[in-house]
Amino acid sequence: MILKIDKLPVKLPVPDAPNANAAAYVQELLGGKFGEMSTLMNYTFQSFNFRGKEKLRPFYDLISNIAAEEYSHIEMVSAAINLLLVGTTERKDRRKASEKSKVSPDPLRDSVDFRNTDHFIASGQTALPVDAMGRPWTGDNVFSSGNLKLDLLHNFFLECGARANKLRVYEAVSDPTARAAVGFLLVRGGVHIVAYARALENLTGANVSALLPIPDISNKKFPEAKIHEDKGLHRVLFRFSPNDYTRAGEVFNGPHPEDGQELIVQDEIPEGFPWPDLPEEPQLNSPGVDPDMIKHYAKILG
Repeated sequence: MILKIDKLPVKLPVPDAPNANAAAYVQELLGGKFGEMSTLMNYTFQSFNFRGKEKLRPFYDLISNIAAEEYSHIEMVSAAINLLLVGTTERKDRRKASEKSKVSPDPLRDSVDFRNTDHFIASGQTALPVDAMGRPWTGDNVFSSGNLKLDLLHNFFLECGARANKLRVYEAVSDPTARAAVGFLLVRGGVHIVAYARALENLTGANVSALLPIPDISNKKFPEAKIHEDKGLHRVLFRFSPNDYTRAGEVFNGPHPEDGQELIVQDEIPEGFPWPDLPEEPQLNSPGVDPDMIKHYAKILG
């Protein structure tokens, strides 16, 4: 069962202006191969399918806790996309428009220049489970092999691939809302990278932490990530459950591989921040007859 809390894990600034192309880039972090949909569903199905729970309980608890946190990440990334799309196109009630206003019958005309047309065709200028190019997220991205070592190795790779994409999105998009979302994801995704590295080390004895960071750049180079690392969020694994999944700390412990600070498991679920209040979007297609549109096309055909 899932405990759902009506908050976001980070406070997102409201954009000064809409930015549909920034929203398209952030979509990759939601519905791309290495996006939050993939991390959520990979760890969720691995937790569903986990065999030998009692023998391997700390590893099961680790994967389950991370899966729960990923749900909050898809909410946060979706909120960032929605904020970036608010006000992208001007929509007016054409039925109430006067002749002098000359309201265009194609209020979405500007959207033809934006990268992700699904935001304007398939949704009401909102987030979707698609990548930056509008390709739908697919269950083909889920890896659940039934072999714990292989699953953990895949998860480590998945998080490192996700980190590479986050860095590229950060470098491509300067919008403060997008960068706030990416900065937070860099820090929390970094926790998951360390967690899976430690899990592999506990299971096999391999020094996986010696590979970090991948890519070879510190989160502290990015102001939107550094503010969270300064608070210690890069070394905390949250236990997203009132009473269960208590043994993750048997895997997630010791010094952080980059700065040597102690890794900790925190029992308290983060307090979170309110969802931004998104304004309504008028429907594109009004019911009934639109006099202005009839006049417009009558003039063209006449």
